[in-house]
Amino acid sequence: MKKFLLITGIIMGVLLISVGGYAYYLFSSVKDTASTMHEPIDRETSAKRSEDVNMKEKDPISILLVGVDERANDQGRSDTMIMMTLNPNDESMYMFNLPRDTRTEIVGRGTVEKMNHAYAYGGVEMTMDTVENFLDVPIDYYFKVNMEAFKDVVSALGGVTVDNPLSFNYEGYSFPKGELDLNAKEALAFSRMRYEDPKGDLGRNDRQREVIKAIIDEGASVGSINKVGTLLDAVGSNVKTNMTFEEMNNIFQNYRSARKNMNTFEISGHGQMIDNLWYYIVPDQEKQMITQKLKDHLGIS
Repeated sequence: MKKFLLITGIIMGVLLISVGGYAYYLFSSVKDTASTMHEPIDRETSAKRSEDVNMKEKDPISILLVGVDERANDQGRSDTMIMMTLNPNDESMYMFNLPRDTRTEIVGRGTVEKMNHAYAYGGVEMTMDTVENFLDVPIDYYFKVNMEAFKDVVSALGGVTVDNPLSFNYEGYSFPKGELDLNAKEALAFSRMRYEDPKGDLGRNDRQREVIKAIIDEGASVGSINKVGTLLDAVGSNVKTNMTFEEMNNIFQNYRSARKNMNTFEISGHGQMIDNLWYYIVPDQEKQMITQKLKDHLGIS
């Protein structure tokens, strides 16, 4: 079962923060693709915002990336959730995984469960509400990604280059420590392994972020119109977002510089069995620290 998210890097790197002029030119010419991706939600502004975000004025924004493995007659669960904040004013970007087993209140259901259950109960909107409540910061936009397009996307890029901190073998591939050039299938396996990693899910999260960073860098250097067109075709109907075509254009114009300083981190916590279920417990002090960090980056009190 695919339980990871890599294509989100393409969305951020190619559709949103790619610095390539060719990418912007091509994207502007395929408005129909953006329309296909657009899937609005009931709210226009987060309840945790005192006023609307003004992207033309370069207000810092937050984006929740949700990776799902949906199947016929099954809503599925959000097996990967990545929170990103972009601040074009200081040209910086934060990115971190939200452990799927995090024990938290599921907003709109009134229960305390694993965070990734929110998607099964109420789709992306309940997921956004739950994550907002957990972090106590607004989520302005979401990108939901079906994993089917992953191989096509990485193949269109011609592969990615990552820095591997741990030597391991997985799914018939060998991943020595150090810098690696990976094709689509190798990148898929690289991000999938967790049981042989001493850090478990957290180690897998590290590799997910490493691949996302690599894809963003690769996407930003795309210089071929044909290559970018293939990427957009690969994304197609496999990506949904509440971001409009105009807002995507605003990001191209005003937020590209945020990739210059990409900061990644993880949420510290510990595992605990509760009622025969394993949960990831995040201490209140850790949540408060991350909340303040994000509020400072978003410029909100």
